[in-house]
Amino acid sequence: MFYYQFRNELWKLFGKKRTYIGFGMCLLAEAIIILLFRYTHGPRRNMVRHLELMGYSSDKFMTNLTMATAVLLPVAIVLLPLYAALVGGDLMAKEAEDGTLRMILSRPISRLRLVTIKWLAGAFFSVLLALVFGSFGILFASFFFPSGGLFALLPIGTFTLIDPAAGWQCYTAATLALSVAAITITGLAWMFSCCNVKPAAATILALSFLLTNQIIEQIPYFHDWQAWFITYHLGFWMKMFQQPVPLWDIGQSLSILFGFNLTFFIIGSSIFQMRDIKS
Repeated sequence: MFYYQFRNELWKLFGKKRTYIGFGMCLLAEAIIILLFRYTHGPRRNMVRHLELMGYSSDKFMTNLTMATAVLLPVAIVLLPLYAALVGGDLMAKEAEDGTLRMILSRPISRLRLVTIKWLAGAFFSVLLALVFGSFGILFASFFFPSGGLFALLPIGTFTLIDPAAGWQCYTAATLALSVAAITITGLAWMFSCCNVKPAAATILALSFLLTNQIIEQIPYFHDWQAWFITYHLGFWMKMFQQPVPLWDIGQSLSILFGFNLTFFIIGSSIFQMRDIKS
């Protein structure tokens, strides 16, 4: 019974046009950035100069891995939270807005099972979104750039140069880790959608929470407190590109994100259990 309900929920989720907005816009952004790198001289010349100033040959690092990483970093930081929150805010609130929530609960399904199925559907979407981001980036970059090593200029203020074999491992690990961050963002928006609010309000609340965390985290005077902010731990996937990989820091962020997800689920399901659906 649970399997069929989950399958139907996925059919419902991927039957909505807005589910594909995130895929379409992020893939378009990746394609535009890669084409700009390929057919305009400014961005590519700046990257070559950056490599040569550090004493490295640009021929070895102007590759598909480098371009895919250069695209993945900004797209995942800016666009992925937006579209993950958009779908997460839709999961429960849209049912109430469309008036189908009472009809669903009139069937032999508990409220806890309903919110669990909705959360799992959101998690499935999040994993798929992250995997599509990473896969399309490397696939599209491979059409225009040769294979080779990986050069990444990370937002945390460091750069890394990795040989091809290790570069593929780092890129794959970062893409998989990105799915965990996407699940957390979707779960946050899902929690707000369990309240008696419109889907847009749930999305805005989730994004406002994340942006507030990010703003405070980026204030230099709060640097010692950065580990207390969820946005700091959501960026743990970028540490996969560091050499050596800081496994302890990554494990710490994973455990904290697990705690956030569990907290979001408990709060969201508790709010939904207490809601008066009949009125």
